[in-house]
This record gives sequence, structure tokens and C-alpha cells, in this order.
Amino acid sequence: MGYTFAILALLFPAVIILHLFIAPYTKVEESFHIQAVHDILANGLPNGFKDLTLNRADYDHFSFPGAVPRSAVGAAALAMLSKPVILLNEGINRQILARAILGLVNAFSLAVYARGLRRSFGQPTAIWYILLQASQFHLIFYASRPLSNMFAFSITTLAMSLLLPNPHSRVQDQKQCSLALVLLTTAGVVFRSELALLVGTQTLFLLATRRINLTHAIIAGLIGLTTGLTLTVYLDSTFWQTFPLWPEFEAFRFNVLAGQSSEWGTEPWPFYFLNSLPRLLFNPLSYLLAIPVALRQPATRPHALALLTPALSFVTLYSFQPHKEWRFIVYIVPSLTAVAALGAAYLWTHRSRSLFARLATRTLAISTLVMFCLSNFLLLPASAANYPGGQALDAVHVQHSSLHDTDLHSGKTNPPINVYLGNLACQTGVTRFLQQPPSSGWVYDKTEDKDVKSTSGFWDRFDYVVVEADYEAGFMDADEMSLRRALPASDWERMLVVDSFAGISVLRPGVPVSGTVERRVIGAVAGDRAIDLFESLREYARKTVFLGWWVEVKMRPRAQVLKRVS
Repeated sequence: MGYTFAILALLFPAVIILHLFIAPYTKVEESFHIQAVHDILANGLPNGFKDLTLNRADYDHFSFPGAVPRSAVGAAALAMLSKPVILLNEGINRQILARAILGLVNAFSLAVYARGLRRSFGQPTAIWYILLQASQFHLIFYASRPLSNMFAFSITTLAMSLLLPNPHSRVQDQKQCSLALVLLTTAGVVFRSELALLVGTQTLFLLATRRINLTHAIIAGLIGLTTGLTLTVYLDSTFWQTFPLWPEFEAFRFNVLAGQSSEWGTEPWPFYFLNSLPRLLFNPLSYLLAIPVALRQPATRPHALALLTPALSFVTLYSFQPHKEWRFIVYIVPSLTAVAALGAAYLWTHRSRSLFARLATRTLAISTLVMFCLSNFLLLPASAANYPGGQALDAVHVQHSSLHDTDLHSGKTNPPINVYLGNLACQTGVTRFLQQPPSSGWVYDKTEDKDVKSTSGFWDRFDYVVVEADYEAGFMDADEMSLRRALPASDWERMLVVDSFAGISVLRPGVPVSGTVERRVIGAVAGDRAIDLFESLREYARKTVFLGWWVEVKMRPRAQVLKRVS
């Protein structure tokens, strides 16, 4: 049975790395951390709090600081862990490497949590947890994404594993609870201030259930606070060249005390309960069947309440903050999934005694398989098609390389290649990792100033321009309009159009399938033969199972590359 658990636990790194390779680009909300990883790998950290020899142009965060400073602790850790691999393979894709390390760390934390469930509640609960957790889309897709929330997630998940009941030793249980509070406090101080609420709800629950006393709770909080402050203030004051600096306090003051986060949108109080949690748990039977069963049965009710009470109390309190995003509460997903696993395991072990348990177990198993397929074969391709900027820049490099190689062989001198990257490109995948090094002759420009971009001198130097695209004939975004007005006599050709996700199409019987996204994704993973096999299976399933109906991803033009002709 131990081998079964170990093999199933490999699902976590397998699906996380699969999602990474299918969607290797990053978006604007991830830009600070991924650019910081690049800058630390390329240039190292500044020398002290006031480095007079520092070339700030080498560091992206000085050019694009954002509304508030963010901690570079996570980026520095990824850079440090990446360096040994880079020493062994200089040509490795460093962005994918850094993201893979983060994804594997989060996969490890999920596996540790599953092992804790196995110790506390038995093998069936742990196995159901792995199956339910691995079939959830959002957590798996974002596990390798360099967001502050996902840096904190591995720490909070390890902390939650320590809070699982230890049936053998009360003294050991109290030590584990203290360490869990240290980890939660440290993660909150360094990465996400909202974790202060989770620390509070967990501490109160542990005190109420006498799993920890007040003295140990205070000591644990002070150790976590001191550890987190020492780490973040020292490293981030160095990185931002401002002493003393506590980035997460600055973010808390800006977003919460000043209420600036509301400018990014607000949601009603029940949003997390009615929208975010159902999306995160993904399988409707997790919260409609499995969790209610765990709460109803006397054998599982105390454990379910112990997992749910502090987690849902955290969400209840945090719901009073007007600006809401699902990633702000992602830390409680393992706890909620564990409660669903408790209910599923109870049904599984009682399936021979009850018709309801037998039918419910089969329904849960089928729904979990359906959710796994939906996550990896529909939502993953759809989400991977949301990074047109990164795809466009990579395509520029690839398509230019053939001409570049021809010029090298002919003995011609290659002038610099200038590329303008519009706002859409920078928000949907372009990072410094994707850019060629300065020694290669490639020069990139991300100017945002409209007055500068209205002059002919600005546009006259570019060989390629990456701007927005759309369905409409003759569509031009603001950058392309500025280009055309500034250089009315210049000639540009549309070298490439990159499509992006535009929704889901339900195809009626007789309507042909385009299969564009599926071919690209399956081809990238398994090659052309796998594409042929998939298309054969798709047509068979559509004809025999779904009676001609089908669902596929819709695409729309989103970015285009203009190449200078004259």
C-alpha cells in the first residue's frame, strides 16, 4: 500500500511540470518576481544598502517599480537554487528552470501534507486527497507561477501539515503546533500580510482546543516575526537600495490602510464563498457531497471541524476587504480538500454496507476523473493561449534567425536589431528571460510615454514592432497609430499574428472541429503521432459518445508583429 501512495504522490510534480511546459510564459502580475530572478542571476544583488557603483538600468525593478515595493526573498531563493543547474547546463531555459523549482517545491509541500493525512487519518484519506487535489485546475496551474502567494503557499502548506492531529504524543503535537505558527508568521511577514488573519484564526483555535498554551503561542509568534523581519528587511533593503524597508508592510499600508487596492476592483462580501472556493475546489461533488458527509458522520466530524473552522473563519474575516482575488485565500485549499477526502474515504470504506455509499463512491471517482481531464485537456490549453506577447517575441527571434544566419555566412556585418514591445506584449509574456543578451545585437524598447512615441525619431529605429491585433479589418491600436502617423512614408508588413483565448465553443453535430489549440498543445508534449491519435479518438468519442456534439477552445487575434520593409 505504501508503494501506491508514493506513486500517486508523484502526480503532484507530474501535473505541475506538465502545466509549466504547456504554459511557460508569465503575465504582468508575475512580472516583478520573474524579472527579479533574472536580474539576480544576471547581475547579482547590490553591494550593501547604498551601492554607489550600481547600474540601475540593469535591474528591472528600478525602471518599473510598481505601486509598492515587493519582497525579493522568493526571487533570491529561486536564483540561488537555479545556479547549480545553470553551472551544469549554461544553455538551459532559465525562466522555465526557476519556475520548475518553485513548482517542485510546492509539489513537495502538497506531498508532505498528503503524508500527514496518511499518518493522521489513514491511507484511503491520503489517496483521495491526492486524487482530488491533483484534479483541481487553478492550484496546479499556478503552483509554478512566481507570485507572492505561491511563494507563501509552500510554507503555509507545510505549516498546515504540522497542524494535523498527532495521535501519539501530546508533547510532540504542541511542538509541531508551535513550529506551524512560526512558519505561518514568517510567511506573512515576508510574502503576504493577509496571512496575519490566518495566523490569528489558527492560534485562537489551537488555544481553544488546548493544543497549545498562550506562552508557546506568543513565543512562536515572536520567533516568526523576528525571523521574517530579519530576512526581508536585510535582503529587500539591499535589493531596493532603501534602508530600512519592509515591503509587505508598505503593501499593507497602501492596499488596506489607504484602501488603494479597491482601484483594482471590488466584489461583494460573499464572493469568496460563492465564487472563489467553488472554483478552487473545482469538483462540485467535493463541496456538495464529500464535505457534507465528513461533517455528518460522528467518526469524521471532529476532524472536519478542526480543519474547517480556522480556515473558513479566515475567509469570513478577509471577506470584509473589498478587493478580492481567489489567490488571496489559496492557502486554505489543502485543508478544505482534506475535509472532502475525509468524506470520500468514509464513503469508500463503507461502500459494501450501503447502497448510497457505493453509488456516491462511484460518482465521486467518475467526477474526479472528469475534472482531471477537464483540467488538463480543456482549461490548460485555453489558459496556455493567454500569453500572446511571449509567443510573439519568441517567434520574432526564430523567424529572424534564418536571415541572420545567412548574413553571417555571407560575411555581412549585422547591425543592431531594434524591437518595440507594446503594452500588451509586456503584460502577456515578455520578460527579460525571453530577450536576447545585449552582446547579440538585439535592442528592446518598452517606452510608455505617449509624447515620446508621437515623434518620428522614436519609431524610425525599429526593425520589429509588437502591437495589438483584432478581428476588425484595419484595426490599429494606439502604438500602431502613432507609428503610422510619425512615419507615413514607411512600409511595414504583418509578419505574424498570434491568437489568444476567446472562450469556449459548443459545436453542434455536423460542425467541423478546428482543433488548433489541441494540436499545438499535444504536439508540444508528445509529437505529431500523438496528434493523429488524439484526433482519431476525438472523432470516435464525438460520434459514439456525444452524438456529434463537441466543445473546443475559441481563439481570436490578439498580438501582431510588424516588420519594417522600407
